[in-house]
Amino acid sequence: MTRPMKIEKIEFICSSPSLKFCPVEDLPEFAFIGRSNVGKSSLINMLASRKGLAKVSGTPGKTRLLNHYKVISTHGLPDHDPVSWFLVDLPGYGFAKISKSQREKFEGMIRTYLQKRENLLLTFLLVDSRLEPQKIDLDFMNWLGDNEIGFVILFTKTDKLSRTQLSNNLSSYRKALSAFWSELPAMLPTSAATRAGREDILSTIGKELSHCQ
Repeated sequence: MTRPMKIEKIEFICSSPSLKFCPVEDLPEFAFIGRSNVGKSSLINMLASRKGLAKVSGTPGKTRLLNHYKVISTHGLPDHDPVSWFLVDLPGYGFAKISKSQREKFEGMIRTYLQKRENLLLTFLLVDSRLEPQKIDLDFMNWLGDNEIGFVILFTKTDKLSRTQLSNNLSSYRKALSAFWSELPAMLPTSAATRAGREDILSTIGKELSHCQ
C-alpha cells in the first residue's frame, strides 16, 4: 500500500529573469501560476509547511522572476528512495501596476518557460474560487491547451465560501470550459488557511514523479 507523499526538505535555489538562466540541474519541475493576487505565495507556503518561504504581498504583480525551490520528498512504497524535484513559482498574469512593455516582457518570459522547459512535468493554475469564470483565466487555460501544456486548476481561498457557493462556482467553471474542451482539466479546491487540498496536490505531484522512475 502506498503512503502519502511527504516533503522532507525544501530550499530556495534561485530567481531567474528568463529561461536561459534557470537551473541546469535536470530535475522534474512543477510550476505554479495564477492571476496577480490569487494567493499563490500563501498556497506555496502551505504546501511546503514553511511560513515565509514564498514572500506574501498585498501588492499585485510582486513576483517578477522565475523562482526555483528544490524539494526532497518521500512517497510511494516505504522502500523507495527520496525524490528531488523543483517547485517553480512563476510571475502572475493580469493586472499589475507596471507598464505595458513590462507586462509584455513578463508574459513572454512566462510563455517561453512553459513552452520550452523540457523538464516541466505539470503546471498548477491557480484561480480565485470566489469569482465567476474570468476571461483572462479562460484564455490562459485555452492557450495552455493549444500548446499541449498539461495543467491542473487549483481553486484558492475556498474557506471564504460556503459548500454550496463553492459547488456552484465550480459548476460555472465546468460549464464555461465545456464550450472549448471535450475533456476537462482536473480541478482541486484548496485553502491556504485551512490547508484544504494539500494532500491532493502532493498526491498529484507524486503520481507524476512515479512516471519518471
